[in-house]
Amino acid sequence: MVYDCWRGMVGMIKPTKGSGSLVELIKMLPDGIGVIPLFNNVRHGKIEEFQSAIPAYEEKIAELAEDKVDLIHPAGTPPFMLLGYKGEAEIVRRWERQFGIPIFTSGTNQVAAMKALKIQKFVGIGYDFDDTSIVAKYFTDAGFEVLELGKLPGPWEEVGRLSSKDIYYQAKRLFLRHPDADGIYFQGGKLRILDIVEELEQDLGVPVIHPGVTQCWEIQKRLHVRVPRSGYGRLLAELP
Repeated sequence: MVYDCWRGMVGMIKPTKGSGSLVELIKMLPDGIGVIPLFNNVRHGKIEEFQSAIPAYEEKIAELAEDKVDLIHPAGTPPFMLLGYKGEAEIVRRWERQFGIPIFTSGTNQVAAMKALKIQKFVGIGYDFDDTSIVAKYFTDAGFEVLELGKLPGPWEEVGRLSSKDIYYQAKRLFLRHPDADGIYFQGGKLRILDIVEELEQDLGVPVIHPGVTQCWEIQKRLHVRVPRSGYGRLLAELP
């Protein structure tokens, strides 16, 4: 272990190359936590690409295990949500037995964050699936009530260019249709929306599940680090 990673080393596998979410995560993480990033090559966000990605994840998990990282995070919700909540749990258990290193996916991470924030029923917005029932079934099987899932406009390749203020507007409209929701969920790491997380929580009075923030939270939790950060919502401000 090198000295600049004295709090722990995380191996991360991103579904796509050149992801801005990785830069955001590294900036949020406390000093002393290192990240070794590897990348798969999903290019167009098609279900067939996501379905075929699992063997590539396993190869990269094996590579990170050889590097003796402390924690492995295969990131990206679609490949694992397509397995279903139970199927994902089975493959994570198998990988942990095989490689001897703790592993969490984006889906298990978001479920854990929702439970920590005591979210039971929520609205969500994302871009990865035309058929939002895939996401809804995953979270329903995990024990949540999904009130409505919205899909952001535009092609998958360009969704990262959407304005955070436009996404705020759409998320707020979605929430106001379901004022009994006790949380807002954003699906997909391509969204550049860190600047609206705290504003949404303040304006609507419910916690927000943001992919990068939840990753930062769970990495701290798994590595037994507690460094609260303001400006990113309740999860990092109150619950590391």
